[in-house]
Amino acid sequence: MDRPQKMPKVAKVKNKAPAEVQITAEQLLREAKERDLEILPPPPKQKISDPAELADYQQRKRKTFEDNLRKNRMVVSHWIKYAQWEEQQQEIQRARSIWERALDNEHRNVTLWLKYAEMEMKNKQVNHARNLWDRAVTIMPRVNQFWYKYTYMEEMLENVAGARQVFERWMEWQPEEQAWQTYVNFELRYKETDRAREIYERFVYVHPDVKNWIKFARFEETHGFIHGARRVFERAVEFFGDDYIEERLFIAFARFEEGQKEHDRARIIYKYALDHLPKDRTPDLFKAYTIHEKKYGDRAGIEDVIVSKRKHQYEQEVAANPTNYDAWFDYLRLIEAEGDKELIRETYERAIANVPPANEKNYWRRYIYMWINYALYEELEAEDLERTRQIYKTCLELIPHKQFTFSKLWLLYAQFELRCKQLQVARKTLGMAIGMCPRDKLFRGYIDLEIQLREFERCRLLYEKFLEFGPENCVTWMKFAELENLLGDTERARAIFELAVQQPRLDMPELLWKAYIDFEVALGETELARQLYERLLERTQHVKVWISFAKFEMSISHGQGQDDSQGDDDLNARLARRIYERANEMMRQLNDKESRVLLLEAWRDFERDVNDATSLQKVLDKMPRRIKRRQKIVSEDGVEEGWEEIFDYIFPEDEMARPNLKLLAAAKMWKKQKDTEVENPTEPQIETTSPGPPAPLETDDN
Repeated sequence: MDRPQKMPKVAKVKNKAPAEVQITAEQLLREAKERDLEILPPPPKQKISDPAELADYQQRKRKTFEDNLRKNRMVVSHWIKYAQWEEQQQEIQRARSIWERALDNEHRNVTLWLKYAEMEMKNKQVNHARNLWDRAVTIMPRVNQFWYKYTYMEEMLENVAGARQVFERWMEWQPEEQAWQTYVNFELRYKETDRAREIYERFVYVHPDVKNWIKFARFEETHGFIHGARRVFERAVEFFGDDYIEERLFIAFARFEEGQKEHDRARIIYKYALDHLPKDRTPDLFKAYTIHEKKYGDRAGIEDVIVSKRKHQYEQEVAANPTNYDAWFDYLRLIEAEGDKELIRETYERAIANVPPANEKNYWRRYIYMWINYALYEELEAEDLERTRQIYKTCLELIPHKQFTFSKLWLLYAQFELRCKQLQVARKTLGMAIGMCPRDKLFRGYIDLEIQLREFERCRLLYEKFLEFGPENCVTWMKFAELENLLGDTERARAIFELAVQQPRLDMPELLWKAYIDFEVALGETELARQLYERLLERTQHVKVWISFAKFEMSISHGQGQDDSQGDDDLNARLARRIYERANEMMRQLNDKESRVLLLEAWRDFERDVNDATSLQKVLDKMPRRIKRRQKIVSEDGVEEGWEEIFDYIFPEDEMARPNLKLLAAAKMWKKQKDTEVENPTEPQIETTSPGPPAPLETDDN
C-alpha cells in the first residue's frame, strides 16, 4: 500500500516589508561587466626558436585552415585569412595558389579579386597584377572599381599610354558619367586638351543630358575657347529640339553670354526660350531674365520682362480654370496693351470659347462682357465693322433667350447699326428683341432711340406695347403721360393718368398719384387736384396723404392780385386746418396712435408757421402723453414667454370720452404709494400726475 505523498512545507515569511537595500537587474549586469567574469585570458604567446618548430607551427596552422575550408568552402573569409597568413609567412607562391583556388571556387566575388590584386601590387609583382586586372575586367566589365584600380596602377607606374588604353577599353562599355569625367581629368593632368575635347564629344552623345552639355561648354570656356563654348551651346539647343529642351540649358547659355558682355545675345536667348518652352517649365527662366534686365536692361526691357511674367501667370490661371473670366479680362487687357492684332483676336477667341457650364444668368454675366469688349475692340481699335457685326450676331445666337437675355447686348448692337447708318436694321433688331424676350430695359432703350429720332408716333406705339407687357409699371405710365404733356396734348396725358390710377395692381401707386396731382397743379387745375386728393383718400387713409393734402391747400392761390394775398393766406389756413381736423378725426376712429401722433406734430408745426396762438393752444391740448407699460409676450404657439415694456400714448380727447379713467389712474397711484412691493403689471402705469395740459410728444415723463 502506497503511502500518501506529503507536500513540502512552505516557509512562512514573517517580515514581508521591502529590504532596505534593493538590488536591480541593471546593477547585477553592471557588476558583472566591472568584474569581467566572461572575458577569457588571452592564449600564451609562443616563441619559435628553430626551423623545426617553425615548420611544425606552419603545418599545424595550414591543417587548421584546410580543415576550415573542407568544412565550408563558401565562406570567403576563410580563404582571405588563409591567403593573408601565407603572405605573412612570405610564401607568395602558396598565397597565390590559395587565391587562385578561391577564385575557382567563387570567381564573381569582387573582394577576392581586389585582395588578390592588392597582394600582387604590395609585393611589386606588376605583371602578375596587370594580368590579374585584365582577367577581372574581362570577367566583370561592369564593376567600375576594377577599372579605377587598374588605371590608377598604370598611372602610378607612369605608363600613361597603358592607362589611356585601359580607359579606352573601359569607354567601349559606355560606363556611367563619373567614369567619363575621370578619363577627362586624366587627360587634363597631362595637358592633353584636344584628347579631352574628343572624350567630351563622345561623352555628350553617350549620356545626352543637359548637365553634360553644360559641362562640355564650361570646359571650352575654362580653357579659353569662347567660340567653341558658344558652338557647344548651339549644338545642344539643336540636339534637344523643342520637345526635350530644358530651361537649365538656356539659363547657362545666357549666363555664358552675359559673362562675355554679350547682353544682346543673352536677351535674345531668354526671349527664344520663353517663346519655345511651355509656360509651366519656365519659372527659373523668368527669374533669371528679370535679374538680367534689372542689371543690364533699360526701362522698356524691364517692363517687357514683367509683362512676360504676368502673361505666364495668367496662362496658368486660365489653364487651371478656363471659366475664370476675371483672369481672362486681365489677360486680354495685357494683350491689348501690346497692340498685336492677331494675338489679341486669338486670345479673344480662346476666351469666348469657354461657355458657362449652366444656363443661369449669374454664370453668364461676366462671360457676356467678354463678347462686348471683343465687339468694341473690333469696332474702335481694329475698325473692322463687318467682323463687329458678326460678333454681335454670334453672341445673340449663343444666348438662350427663352430662359434669360441681356438687354444691354441688344441695345449695343442696335446702337452699332445706328452708327453704321443702318436705321432699319437697328429697328428690326430691337423689334425682334421685344418679340423674343420683352424686358423693361429694351422698351426704354427703343423708346429713347425713337425720341432722339423725333418719331413720336412710334413712341406712342411702343408705350402701348410696353403697357400691354407690364400694366403695373407706374414709371411707364408716368413717362407716357410726360411725353404727351411735352407734346402739348394735355387731354391725352390726363386720360393716360386716369387709365393708370384705375389699374387693379400697381407697383408704386403713391408715385403715380403724386405725379398725377403734380400734373394738375402744374396746369393750374386746383379743383381737379383737390378732387384727386379726395379720390385718393377714399382708397387710403395714410397720414402722409392727409399731410400732403393740407400742404396743398396751404400752397394754392385764390386771388388775382397782390391785395388779395392776405385773404388768400387766411382762406388757405382755414382750409388746411379743416383738413387736419378731418384727418385727426379719421385717425381717432381708426385707432392708429402712431399716425395720429405724426399728424398732430405736423399740425402743430403748421399752426406755429401760421402764428395763430389760439389754434396752436388747441393743438397742444390734443397732444398725447407717452407712458410706459408692460405686456405679456405670447409666442406663435400661444405660449407665454414673459413680459416686455412698451411705450403707449394717451390722448386727452380719449380721456374726456372716458371720465372714469382719471379716477382709476388716481386709485392705482394711491395703491402704489401705499404698497410699493405689490404691482399689477396688466394695467398701464402713468408716470406723471402733475396737473395742467398734457405733455407734448417730445417729453418723456420718466
